[in-house]
Amino acid sequence: MKKVYILFLGSLLLTMSCSTDLDEVPENIASADSLTDFTGVLNAAYYYQLGAVTPMAVMGDFRADNALMDEEPYPAFDRFNSELTVMEDQFFGPFYTALYKSILSSNNVIENGDDATQIGEAKFLRALSYFKLVQVFGDVPVILTSPNIEDIPAFDLTRVPAANVYNNIIIPDLQAAIGALGNSATNGRASKLAAQGILGKVYMHMGDYAKAEPQLSAVVSGASGAGVSLQENFADIFGEANDLNSEIIFATQRSGSVVDEYGFSEFWEWFFGLDTKALEPLDLDLVAAFDSVASDTLSGGDLRRVVTIDTMALASPKFPQSGGPDHDWIELRLADVILLYAEALNENGSSPATVLALLDDIRERAGLENLDPATLNTQALVRQAIQDERRLELAFEGQRWFDLVRTGTVDAEMGEVVNPNYYVFPIPTSEVLASDGVITQNPGY
Repeated sequence: MKKVYILFLGSLLLTMSCSTDLDEVPENIASADSLTDFTGVLNAAYYYQLGAVTPMAVMGDFRADNALMDEEPYPAFDRFNSELTVMEDQFFGPFYTALYKSILSSNNVIENGDDATQIGEAKFLRALSYFKLVQVFGDVPVILTSPNIEDIPAFDLTRVPAANVYNNIIIPDLQAAIGALGNSATNGRASKLAAQGILGKVYMHMGDYAKAEPQLSAVVSGASGAGVSLQENFADIFGEANDLNSEIIFATQRSGSVVDEYGFSEFWEWFFGLDTKALEPLDLDLVAAFDSVASDTLSGGDLRRVVTIDTMALASPKFPQSGGPDHDWIELRLADVILLYAEALNENGSSPATVLALLDDIRERAGLENLDPATLNTQALVRQAIQDERRLELAFEGQRWFDLVRTGTVDAEMGEVVNPNYYVFPIPTSEVLASDGVITQNPGY
């Protein structure tokens, strides 16, 4: 049985209010100053990541051109207007609450713990949580302490600009994690390599390719020494039997024996059409994307296709249903980092030959020919080739929408002009109301 980091109430201080998910205190909880061992609190920070998995998976693929909803009001994910607010309880509320719970648990370890490795893990998890929140909501409230209950009424929940969250919290936390962690982590714990990879991805989302390149380069060059390598077969990356395989740099661990706070259909059910709101979730645009590389194949077809899409069921079998609740959620894997590194090199002016060579192992695994730098001989052509490769490699891994937003290709790929207000998602209305308007709603919602 895999080890999943579980919350025990007696070891966690959560300080939240009676009127909002962000300020409610569970009964019979120990105060931080009475704890001497923060292992349980750190485990809670890992555990709370579970509640954010399915909402972000749905946002990443169903908002984009990989997946579709069938039953109203869920097709609002493909309509760029204010309608998404009605799905707060199922997606945006649980996502928001889970990540702030992880943040508060992390804060407790950072403020009060004395184990340098645990503090490094907590900073990694806090950074990861804020990174997800900023990608989804833009500006967000910032909490960097584990406040006492009497301090709650005076707590400032004003949303902080996303740029400030990146520069003042996410980046410094990841840099601290890199300094504190090694690569001998087991059981899915955060590692130096994971912190470097997430930091590189953060810089890519900020459009700072110069700073992204060395972080991503460190992961690619250091992967082997950390026991990380591309799987020989694409199918062997996914499924419960393959959890924590050699390609995984960091994953949120799941187990059917652990109660998940998220109370709705999970990501593998959405992707496979097991929820009636999306019985045939596969977007035909993704089918066309796989069809477009048919002439590039060495072995009769892109080997990722049968793993990723089922054109008869119009669904994705990428996470096999037999594994169900035991599927880990892949937060970062080596192929993702390699593709980001290639993108950073291209944006920083490296030659097409240098950049495209990085894609060779990924494409060969997929049964595809290597890309020819004599044909793809401009930065723009290489850029498009990398974006196309990321779509096929990472489909149904919750990344597509966020890739479109960060690369400025929403309109081109979605085939319509999308108001940038809808690049982000609605702040849970319950949080706006509970804060008496201190927490504001995103424009357009």
